[in-house]
Amino acid sequence: MQYRTDPASGNRISALGLGCMRLPGFALGRPDARATDAVISAALEQGINYLDTAYLYPGNEEAVGASLARLGARDRVLLATKLPHASCKRASDFDRFFDEQLRRLRTDHIDYYLMHNITSPAQWERLCGLGIEDWIARRKADGRIRQIGFSFHGSEGDFPVLLDAYAWDFCQIQYNYANEHYQAGTAGLIRAAERGLAVFIMEPLLGGRLADKLPDAAKRVFREAADPKLSTPAAWGLAWVWNHPEVTMVLSGMTSAEQVAQNAAIAEGALPDSLSAAQLDAVARVVELFERANRVPCTGCSYCMPCPHGVNIPGCFAAYNASFAHSWFTGMQQYFTASAIRTGKPRLASMCVGCGACTRHCPQHIDIPERLGDVRRRLQPGPVDLALRLMTRK
Repeated sequence: MQYRTDPASGNRISALGLGCMRLPGFALGRPDARATDAVISAALEQGINYLDTAYLYPGNEEAVGASLARLGARDRVLLATKLPHASCKRASDFDRFFDEQLRRLRTDHIDYYLMHNITSPAQWERLCGLGIEDWIARRKADGRIRQIGFSFHGSEGDFPVLLDAYAWDFCQIQYNYANEHYQAGTAGLIRAAERGLAVFIMEPLLGGRLADKLPDAAKRVFREAADPKLSTPAAWGLAWVWNHPEVTMVLSGMTSAEQVAQNAAIAEGALPDSLSAAQLDAVARVVELFERANRVPCTGCSYCMPCPHGVNIPGCFAAYNASFAHSWFTGMQQYFTASAIRTGKPRLASMCVGCGACTRHCPQHIDIPERLGDVRRRLQPGPVDLALRLMTRK
């Protein structure tokens, strides 16, 4: 495993971190204990020493804490979790949530603690009004928080404002070859590194969109630029992020021991500034092809779910994008599967009533009701819509 140094703490952090949001499970909010142990155990065996979870990931902190206890591995990892700051209405809420997180994770301290999903400086200013700075100082003084940072899903212009708003130890940003000028972007990555922060990367493969869901033409570009170390689109995507010396660690939401082994193998050779000019040119050509097909920038994080009216929002967007990346028929097949049309409880885009409950939770700032209208028009045109109505009529 390749390790990079956190400039703020001096910690040696594995270049690959385990994002626990997508831990395998048999039901939403109930990760499977055996499968969770297998993934975390495989990560430890591969030298991964950073685990990332959050209060708002249903059942996740409990699953991670229980697994680390069963494996006797708490002291072998740097553990990160996040404060649900939007739910904090008074100063006492900071300790209320934090103490619950310590209980869930079965630990007496958090190595890397984040303000979760900061989208604007105004959110941090609100927390400052509640006394968050004094609270952080107390928790760092008593050793229960070791490093403090924030995860960012705002605009490129707001990112440097947040960097300067507090003496952060680290930050976590969305970054991949399709998002160089989105959210913090490359400019934000460089700014954070220049300020001496550790920079952790989330969504390096855009929720899998830059792996198995790439347009066929883009996959051909990577195949033609054959490289034994970069044999898959996922390998190309991860290596591109690690190519940046400003990146401290890349989080990947791995769901099996096999995925852990594959990504760890990529991490070993993905050194800073190791991609050639020809390889970078191949990535640039893939970006052009991807942007033509990527009509809705959904990463499948499911923050928008559950929809109160039953729409499978991530599934609808994945099918819609597939209809441009591959073919309309491929998109339709995915749409029929995602909408559970044959179960008697369909979850179609046409069931959206525009309530907007989903939109305020979207880290990508997608106007979800409007884009579900696009899905309906493309994947439920007149004859298809009529057939679906007949199929679902009780």
